[in-house]
Amino acid sequence: MTKIIFFGTPQFAVPTLEKLLNHPSIEVLAVVTQPDKRRERGNKLTPSPIKNLALTHNLPIWQPSRIKKDEETLTQLKQSGADAFVVVAYGQILSPEILDMPKLGCINVHGSILPKYRGAAPIQWCLYNDETETGITTMMMDAGMDTGAMLQKVTTPIDLLDNANTLAERLSTLGADLLIETLVKLEAGEIQPIPQDNHLATYAPLIKKEDYKLDWSKSAIQLHNQIRGFYPNCVTNFREQPLKITASIPLSENNSIELPQQYQQLLQKLPDLSISSSKPGEVVSIIKGMGALVKTGDGFLLLHEAQPAGKRPLSGWDLVNGMRLNVGELLG
Repeated sequence: MTKIIFFGTPQFAVPTLEKLLNHPSIEVLAVVTQPDKRRERGNKLTPSPIKNLALTHNLPIWQPSRIKKDEETLTQLKQSGADAFVVVAYGQILSPEILDMPKLGCINVHGSILPKYRGAAPIQWCLYNDETETGITTMMMDAGMDTGAMLQKVTTPIDLLDNANTLAERLSTLGADLLIETLVKLEAGEIQPIPQDNHLATYAPLIKKEDYKLDWSKSAIQLHNQIRGFYPNCVTNFREQPLKITASIPLSENNSIELPQQYQQLLQKLPDLSISSSKPGEVVSIIKGMGALVKTGDGFLLLHEAQPAGKRPLSGWDLVNGMRLNVGELLG
């Protein structure tokens, strides 16, 4: 029986904890998660998804605001007798003191194919950068930011219409299975950790507010990747109000093969618009049943879903009808 303590916070970590709890040769001794946070609606303290799951299983839950400095939690970790600490999107950096506690070490489930996309937002930035494949890496944690020796990897293709939510959901399931396999093999001495090649490393920093702003002089595919990568927060100005664009369809010859059939057919009807004198950000056509077509620096972007200020998200066609959107209007 491998005894572990689980460190995690968001929904991404939930499938992994569920798999660990259901595995016959693994015992979860306790859960460490971020303190409850106040949410916008009602400003009530809300527990993390991992805490909610831990509560249903009557697990001990530790929520230090600064784990490196919390003597009570440090003592509990030392005295736990855990063979390994498992970390999935916990949200705090573990000190060398904590990393050295368990005999098998601290094992991290990271949402990229390391050494690419080390850092806080690997799923978002791989979409932004138009990657066609990503995956999960299990690794031994060290004092660096996702720099530890790698244990196992699994990959998955990225669909043109994936966004940060759909991709995270798929990766969280892959990560759960890979971690179980990693723990079993590590306990049996069947894995040799492989050091990362630092020369191949890329980084996925925290997303900033300015990353959400859409620049219509960019190409259709660049804007689409920004919208899906930083879902659901990308924003443009429209009629002097913010308008969130939460889903889009890029229409250009460069990505025509990847488009679903209905959009390939739409793309074939666009040559006449390409020679128009419209500006980037201008609504050049209203596609019945679909939505507004916007000119970009290269190609066109179909607004598939958007959220006007103070309202719920609307389909592209509902946006057209609800706002009485017209050809010739300008975004941005």
